[in-house]
Order: sequence, then structure tokens, then C-alpha cells
Amino acid sequence: MDFALPAELESLLARAQDFMREHVYPLEPVVARKGFDGAKAELDSAREACRRAGLWLPQMPEDYGGRGLPFLHHAHLSEVLGRSLLGHYVFNCQAPDAGNMELLHEQGSPEQKERFLRPLCEGRFRSCFSMTEPDRAGSNPTWLDTKAVLDGDEWVIDGRKWFTTAADGADFAIVMAVTDPDAAPHQRASMILVPTDTPGFVHTRRIAIMGEEGSGWMSHSEIEYRECRVPKENLLGGQGFGFMLAQHRLGPGRIHHCMRWLGLCERAFDLMCERAAKREIAPGKPLGTRQIVQEWIATSRAEIDAARLYVQKAAWTIDTKGLYAARTEISCIKFFVADILQKVVDRAIQTHGALGITEDTPLSAIFRHERGARIYDGPDEVHKHVVARRALKAHGLELGGNG
Repeated sequence: MDFALPAELESLLARAQDFMREHVYPLEPVVARKGFDGAKAELDSAREACRRAGLWLPQMPEDYGGRGLPFLHHAHLSEVLGRSLLGHYVFNCQAPDAGNMELLHEQGSPEQKERFLRPLCEGRFRSCFSMTEPDRAGSNPTWLDTKAVLDGDEWVIDGRKWFTTAADGADFAIVMAVTDPDAAPHQRASMILVPTDTPGFVHTRRIAIMGEEGSGWMSHSEIEYRECRVPKENLLGGQGFGFMLAQHRLGPGRIHHCMRWLGLCERAFDLMCERAAKREIAPGKPLGTRQIVQEWIATSRAEIDAARLYVQKAAWTIDTKGLYAARTEISCIKFFVADILQKVVDRAIQTHGALGITEDTPLSAIFRHERGARIYDGPDEVHKHVVARRALKAHGLELGGNG
């Protein structure tokens, strides 16, 4: 790997950093005060400014209005945007929309691309990904209750989903449902496109996360599908392909999450250092004179840098060898970086004292929103099992699927 960045990428990152300072960071207190829905006008204004600045949709091809960045370049940019919880949304490369764009671009029919993908890329639509169920372990995506039965020219969907991120106000969902219960476990489910105004799509509630219900894109919902009927043409990628497509979607998505988490780590680190340098615990004695605070700073710096190198190596492997070759690295960085994020943010909060748990800094919101990093897209424990299973198999110990 060459760690030198191309001049054009350096220029892009500098422009993105300037844009974040001018347009995104000032939005944080506005959204904290008004909520996501209440700040829609301000958010829309920032998104339009992003489009005018030529920074819009960095991960998608130019024919869809994007910049067409290679994966590693987008990973670098993702860290810059990740310094704010709002960065990716303003640039239109936010989860779950970015993963849904990728699925539709690679697997969608021409009609699906025109109806769902293009307005998503243009920022006229928002979407959600409806897979996790309240009565089934999210760590086992082959075990689903939600079913879709073909009735003539329509799929009829019945079931319950929850933690469907950004469903509140979304225009369509990509739903994982069992379409062939008698097939092999990894071939039972399919993905189906469901407009949220379809009769039978019922938004039950927004789920409060550590006391915050949120709204719009910054929320997680419970959904019921009650004999929800959509045309059979809304099947995405072929019957029985659901698990395969989910894994394909989640692999690159985990890289994006990790780079975003590193951005949040850097933001928390800067806040921690600033607090340690300026907060006096006695006249003339800044908090940073205490060895325990110095240890927090030094350890955080080493952990963030180590995590960044590992994530960049994973992104480089995807670019040069493909997604399959990078699967172990992807699992490793997922639990490694999520753990470092939690540690760094916790140290930053502790350095701020009582101020750290208020809404006067971004730290409380980061901690609240990102504690789930160790759970979503596969809990840490599952990824560790996968990595250990592969390592042991190379030495002759075959653990099988359940270890």
C-alpha cells in the first residue's frame, strides 16, 4: 500500500473539510434543538449547497449525479464526513440509502432504477432497509418470520420488522422476506421493493434509543406488513437471492461505518484535548497536567491511528482483490473500530466531567447514537466467531456454522 494520497484526493478532502466547517457543524445545535424533522429546511439548504459545491453523492457514478470515487478514496472522505452525525446525510451518502443505492445500481431492473434509484440519488427520496425482526435474532439473517407469497402478479407480504433505520418519512423499503420456506437456509429469503404508501405497510412506532425517539432519517422504527401487496416486478435481484445480496450490501457498508466511526473518534479526541488544555482544576493547573488524562490522550491517539490503517488496508483489499478476499479484514475492523469508538468517546466524556453528558457538546449524542455500533451490521461476538473459525480452519479445526 502507498500511503501518499493523490493530489486530487487531497484537494477533495480539503474542500470537504471546509464545507463541514461552514455548513455541517453549525447544523448540529439546530438539529439538537429542533429535531431532524424540525430542521428540514436547514438540512435541505445544506444539501443543496453540497450539490452546488460538486461534493454531492461521492460514492455513485457520474451518470447518476455522483463523483464516482474509488472505494478507498471514498473511505478517506467518509472519515471527514463522519466527524459529524449529519455529515453523510448532507452529502447524500448516508446509511441506509447508500447501501440501497448500491443494491439498486447493481441488481435493479431498468424500471426499478428509474423509479427508485434515480430519485434516491437526486435526494428526492429517502429509503430504509427492513430486515431485523423483534422475534428473531438479528445475528441470524437466515432465520426470518416475515413471508412473501406470490399471488398471481403480486407479492403478499406479512410480518413484523423493527430497527428499520430511517423508515419514518422514507419513500420505500427494501424488505427481506421468506419466499421459499422449503429451500436451503441461505436461499429462502428474497428482497422486495415496497413503497411506504402501499396499503398494508404500517409504521407502528419510532423506537426510543437511550431515551431519544428521534424523527425522520435520525430514527429507528417498528414496521408491520399486513397483507401488503406489491407487483411481482418489485422483486430485487431474483428469488432466493436475499441473503447473498444482504451480505454483499453489508460488506462495503461496514467499511463506510468504520471510517465514519474514525471521524467521530477524531472529533471526540479533539474535544478531549481542547478540554484538557483549557480546563483548570486549580489556578494555573490545566486538567492536562494529570497523568491519567495524558494516558487517555496517548492511548486514544495510538488506537485511532492503528484502526485507520487497518480500515484502509481492508478498503485497499476490496479495490485490488475484491470483496470476497477482504471478508476477514471486514469482520475484524467491524468489532475493532466499534470498540475503539466507544472507548475514545467515553474518555472524552470523562475528561469533560458533567459537561460531557449534557447536550452542550456533541459527545452525548455521539455516545447515544453510536453505542449500537457494536450491535448493528453483525454484533461484535458474531464477527469474532467468524474470524476465529477461519483462522482455526487453516490449522485443521473445523467448527462449522455454529462453532
